[in-house]
Amino acid sequence: MEITIEASINSRYSSWVREHLDELPHSFTISDPWIPGHPIVFASKELLKRSGYSRQEVVGNNGRMFQGIKTNRRSVMEIRHAVREERTIQLPLLNYMKNGTPFWIFFHMFPVFSKEDGRVVHFVGVQVPITPTRSASGLCEYDAAAALRFCRREVCSDTIAELTRIRNLDLADHDTESTNAAWKVSDLEKREASNAMGNILSLLTHYSQLTGKLVSEKRCCSSYMSGVGASLNISLARIKHSFVLTDPHKTDIPIVYASDAFLELTGYARHEVLGRSCRFLSGQETDVSTELQITNSIEDGKPCTVCILNYRKDGSPFWNSLHISPVRNASGRTAYFVEVQMNVNRDEKQQNLRPEMSVVAAVKVAVRTSGMMATTSNS
Repeated sequence: MEITIEASINSRYSSWVREHLDELPHSFTISDPWIPGHPIVFASKELLKRSGYSRQEVVGNNGRMFQGIKTNRRSVMEIRHAVREERTIQLPLLNYMKNGTPFWIFFHMFPVFSKEDGRVVHFVGVQVPITPTRSASGLCEYDAAAALRFCRREVCSDTIAELTRIRNLDLADHDTESTNAAWKVSDLEKREASNAMGNILSLLTHYSQLTGKLVSEKRCCSSYMSGVGASLNISLARIKHSFVLTDPHKTDIPIVYASDAFLELTGYARHEVLGRSCRFLSGQETDVSTELQITNSIEDGKPCTVCILNYRKDGSPFWNSLHISPVRNASGRTAYFVEVQMNVNRDEKQQNLRPEMSVVAAVKVAVRTSGMMATTSNS
C-alpha cells in the first residue's frame, strides 16, 4: 500500500511537489478516494507540527484519526456526504492532537479533478485553528464556571503548557451535544482557508503540467459520471477487471461506466466510451446473430454469455468472451446491465468460457450498497 500511496502523488504531480508543498505555511492533508480506505497521501509540515504526529503516523491513515469522542457526529456525516458527492465543504470541527488535547479548527475540504476525464483524483483538507465563541449570555456563564475550574487546577499545574491543555479539555467537555452552529468562524479565518486553497491548487496545477496529467478545481468534462454517482464510481474502480455498466433506461442503452481494464483492452479513452452503445466495438466480421442474441437478452432482462468478435480503437480484432447480467438496486429494480469482457484466443473461442462471476457479484454489491447509502443520506 505504501507504493500505491507514494505513486498517488508522484505519478500525478511528480516527486518534486512534496518539497514545495511543505514550504507552504498551511495545515492540510491530501487524500486519495481511489485507494481503499480513502487514506491521506500527503500531510503538510505545519499540520504535523500542530497535531504532534509524525508523517509516518499520518500518511496511510484516514482523516478520522484526528477526530475523537467529542467530535460532532453530524459534522462527520456531512464530510462523508461531501466526499460521496465530490463537492467542497466548510465547517467548524473539533479535532484532537496526538497527546489527546482537543482543538477547534475551521475545516475546508475541496476536490481536485482531472482535466482529462473530469474524475476526482484527490481531496484537500485545510485545517485553520479557530477560537470558539458563543452567544454573549452563554459565553459569560460558561467562562465563569470554566475559570473557576481552571483556577482550582492551577495550583497543581507546573507549566503553562499544562494549564493550556486543561483549559482546552474544559472547553471540549462543557457541552457534548452542542452543535457547530454555536461556534463562529471569523472572516479572517475564512480568508486564511481560502488563501490556503488557492496556494495549494496553484502548486498542484503547476506540477501536474510536468507530468501531463493536468488537474483543476472544477470538473472540466461534463460526460464523466453522467449516469452513476461518486460513491459508486469509487467502489467500481476497485474492481480490477474489464467491464462496463450500461443504462437500460436511456435511449440506445449507453455506457455510463467503463473500467480502466476495459479502456486498456480496447485502446479507447474514457471520454470516447461514455455515452455510447457497446455496438461501437463491432466491426465488419462481427456476427450479426450474436449481436441479436445480446439485444434480446437485454430486452428480456436476462443474463447471457457469448463469444463475439470485437475491434479495438486501432482496428485490430479480438475474440471477446462476453458475459452480460442485469444489476438490480436496493429496491430490486433493474438499474444497470454489467458487461464483463475477457480477451480469448481463437482456440479458446470454441470453449464454453465464462468470465469470473465474482466480478459480476462485486458490481452488484457495489450498486446495491451505493443505493442504500444514498437512501440513508437523504432520509
